[in-house]
Amino acid sequence: MKKNNLFSGIILVGVGCYLLLQQLNIPVLTGFYSWQTLVIILGIAFLIQSYVENNYSSLLPGVILVGFGFHFHVINQLTFWPKQPGTLLFIVGLGLLLTYFKTKNGLPQSILILIISLLFLNYGRFMGWLGFLEGGLSFILTYWPLLLVGIGFYLLFIKKK
Repeated sequence: MKKNNLFSGIILVGVGCYLLLQQLNIPVLTGFYSWQTLVIILGIAFLIQSYVENNYSSLLPGVILVGFGFHFHVINQLTFWPKQPGTLLFIVGLGLLLTYFKTKNGLPQSILILIISLLFLNYGRFMGWLGFLEGGLSFILTYWPLLLVGIGFYLLFIKKK
């Protein structure tokens, strides 16, 4: 019962403050009257619940919601902010890594997702590094993702613990 009260209370306080500020129409805060702010409030509720009650299963959704809300909030406001899908994968990988620090579970998955996200974020550079293969091995530039698919199938169906 305590968990439901804490989470519900945080949501009600956060959404109530959001709606009150919207009603007061304070000019400085008009940029925060968006769906992204509501996603951030929901994520903060998960994070607070996670740390107050030592329920670290709420940590991952909290990080993802706060991260996604922040990302979509600043994506059109900051020119340097990355717009690639790798940013979203990076947020998920970061959430998994933070969850690992609390639960000691999921390190390989978090590292894999962080590496894939960095690959997406630096895709142009990565393809440039593979450019030296253009000679007789140009098919590698096109079909290198099949390597990832093959490793995935190997882990799913062939390698048994």
